[in-house]
Amino acid sequence: MSILLPHLLQKLRTREEAGLMRSRLARTGAQEPEFGIAGSHFLSFCSNDYLGLANHPQVRHAFKLAVDRYGLGSGGSHMVTGHCVAHQALEEELADFMGRDRALLFSTGYMANTGIINALTDTGGLILQDSLNHASLLDGGWLSKAESCRYPHNDCAALNEMLSKSTASHHLIVSDGVFSMDGDLAPLPELIETARRYGAWLMIDDAHGIGCLGASGRGIAEAFAFGGCTATQSELPVLVGTLGKAFGSSGAFVVGDSEMIEYLIQFTRPYIYSTAMPPAVAEATRTSLRLLREEPWRRQRVQDLVIRFRERVAGLPLQLTDSTSPIQAIILGDVETAMRASMTLAQEGLHVSAIRPPTVPVGTSRLRITFSAAHTDAHLDRLISALERVSADVSSETQNLLRYRN
Repeated sequence: MSILLPHLLQKLRTREEAGLMRSRLARTGAQEPEFGIAGSHFLSFCSNDYLGLANHPQVRHAFKLAVDRYGLGSGGSHMVTGHCVAHQALEEELADFMGRDRALLFSTGYMANTGIINALTDTGGLILQDSLNHASLLDGGWLSKAESCRYPHNDCAALNEMLSKSTASHHLIVSDGVFSMDGDLAPLPELIETARRYGAWLMIDDAHGIGCLGASGRGIAEAFAFGGCTATQSELPVLVGTLGKAFGSSGAFVVGDSEMIEYLIQFTRPYIYSTAMPPAVAEATRTSLRLLREEPWRRQRVQDLVIRFRERVAGLPLQLTDSTSPIQAIILGDVETAMRASMTLAQEGLHVSAIRPPTVPVGTSRLRITFSAAHTDAHLDRLISALERVSADVSSETQNLLRYRN
């Protein structure tokens, strides 16, 4: 007999009946394009290891040396015994890379976003969030003492109207840089102008952009090339990045001016009251950052794969989102169609997850394909071949549905 309260058990049953249960797959082997799941071999297009650094030999070597030097755990929060020279060096190098005064490390991106939003807002304030923001940003707004509301996706006209009617004492505009389910970019120049016009602060979570976008990999702040340079600290005062994607590591960071970072150290509760990331992770990430800066071919490889993928899929009856990022989503509509498509790919030896509500809006279930510099031309060929089968199945199903309706 379940120990769950009846209403909680009903929620679980309802999700199961709707075909929306999430499940975990136990991967064997390192994080690479090809690995094992439940005794079968798969080629994956699901990973956020965009630059192929998660299993890079130099990154692994740096981690092993650091474990010998620092041990495994950090032993406490950054404010007690957890902060060490490895963390300090990584923060300084991230700040230099991003062109900001200082950086601050967090153990996870979720902690960073919820903590920063809460630290920067208070009673009487208003947080304005893009409707498709990541859950960590939305939760940060809901947990804040400030009022939180959402504006239509990338709709700066609606955002301006909401700000023009606001009587709040302070405003924080919050947006993803690259939206994780669609792969499209936030309209950063327009957001900067809107924030300037209304005296609002602007916070961008560029988890999927930093390392991948921009001439130097500085993400969306560089991708729009403001007069040939990145958006400044005053234009974009709160810029968050993750280490678990393009860096192939773990954790997150925020960069900004010295006073803001000092303020966050003093008032960001998830930072103050959480154990610091293992020093060995910080040391390995320093190697990832060096490789990111020294090997721009990795970013170019991902972009080449994206361009070629979109060219080859253009002739298939599949709906792609408007994305130039490593995230390429194929909208299939209902849950059942997306699940069947994922299973078809699995039969071809490809691991591509079906993304369903509540992660994405109802009616927009999809295949979310992500590319890595570690993918080969042969990998791309296999993906396109498998998608041709998916498109044939989708077309056949659509024709049968039309015949049924008629």
